[in-house]
Amino acid sequence: MELAKLLQECKEERLTAQKWLFDRFSTSFFLLCRRYLRNNETAEECMMNGFLCIYKALPNFEYQNDGAAINWMKRIMVNECLRSLRKKEPMLLVAEELAQEIPVADNALDQLAAEELFQLITQLPIGYRTVFNLHVIEGMKHGEIAQELGITEGTSKSQLNKARMLLQQLLAAKNRETNAQRKTK
Repeated sequence: MELAKLLQECKEERLTAQKWLFDRFSTSFFLLCRRYLRNNETAEECMMNGFLCIYKALPNFEYQNDGAAINWMKRIMVNECLRSLRKKEPMLLVAEELAQEIPVADNALDQLAAEELFQLITQLPIGYRTVFNLHVIEGMKHGEIAQELGITEGTSKSQLNKARMLLQQLLAAKNRETNAQRKTK
């Protein structure tokens, strides 16, 4: 079914259309929520709440094209994740002195498989992880992130930089572990 027709039927509160929309997007929206939240249960809860928000907001939504509609739904999911983070895990922005620099090859992150990168991202402190996801994955600008999270633009930039540095550290540790395992074989 075309997305435009599906959304129109959801506006008309047709349960079969709502189920189709859920079935079509639940996996990708769950993965989106999982990028922000550390456990599957919380991610699933946010995804379900996000779908409820989508269904409630549909009467005011005007379809333009599939891309805009999907981005609108993703934005609702991200907002739901941020709501959950504020409620359950207050934003703990790690102090600058905790971030240590470890030089890593510039192309080290390029060598990661998507699943490995996802696992590394989930290890980031919540502040780093949230800013990283919003900027790198969702494409938000630092001003937008600052407004959304109630932080300064400078803090957003700092958190992103620290997230990247910590990802490099985590990757370096992973590479050392992999190399050590190869040597013992």
